[in-house]
Amino acid sequence: MIVREPVAIGRFYPQNRDQLEEALAAYTQTGPSKYPLKASAVQPWALLLPHAGYIYCGNVLAATLAELKLADTLLIFCPNHTGRGRPLSVWPDGAWKTPLGDFPVASELCQELTDQGSFSADYSAHQGEHAIEVLLPFLSIARASLPAIVPVCVGTQQPGQLRQAGKELAFFLQSLEARKRSYGIIISSDMNHFEDHTTCLAKDELALEKIAAADSDGLLAVCREQSITMCGAAPCALVMYAASHLGTLSSQLVAHTSSAEASGNYRQTVGYAGLRFYLSR
Repeated sequence: MIVREPVAIGRFYPQNRDQLEEALAAYTQTGPSKYPLKASAVQPWALLLPHAGYIYCGNVLAATLAELKLADTLLIFCPNHTGRGRPLSVWPDGAWKTPLGDFPVASELCQELTDQGSFSADYSAHQGEHAIEVLLPFLSIARASLPAIVPVCVGTQQPGQLRQAGKELAFFLQSLEARKRSYGIIISSDMNHFEDHTTCLAKDELALEKIAAADSDGLLAVCREQSITMCGAAPCALVMYAASHLGTLSSQLVAHTSSAEASGNYRQTVGYAGLRFYLSR
């Protein structure tokens, strides 16, 4: 069994299990959330979560995941920060190591996804990529046991390639539903990077408007035309393309902030947003 070793441990989140559990508890169990949500009996179809150091985005992660029960199997789509590997890379088997235990990879589902054509089995895109790893400890708190994962690293911004991959993803999800296989979708993304707080949040709003409209083409276009460095725009667009073949997608913005809230540096910030997506058929 191939075990994917963590690369962001000790930097983005604590490497000691006890310290990590204490950190998670601090975000999830200390009084009312600063981002209160109305109770809903409807479980989200997908989530968008940030992947920065917990000191910066832990509140957003906790609020977006609050009171949710995640599925047994999670398909996690992240950006490619390293430039390595294939355009649509699936870690195909084994497990992902964390201080809380090893997250098993749903190898049979990874094989089914790569059989669609656009997706490729590829370890290299994931080896130095932090954007899935950072989320895993938080994803464990919404489960009695660690979920199986289908890790997908998206390294292309091409609308045509993402549109085709979205179509294939929709077919794959329909096959899961036909077999009554429970699944959840996670999109890993920070928002605009390294501009002043006001500019950063304003650019974020332009991207969030396209997401609210479930406009995949528009999201990719506005990020390109307005130089919005939302690192997960491509995986978000891919998932929204898939949703367009399955039903009508809506979203709820749970939280939106920038790193300035934690660092006090308003001159150079990164934006973070947490969203819940709902699919009506």
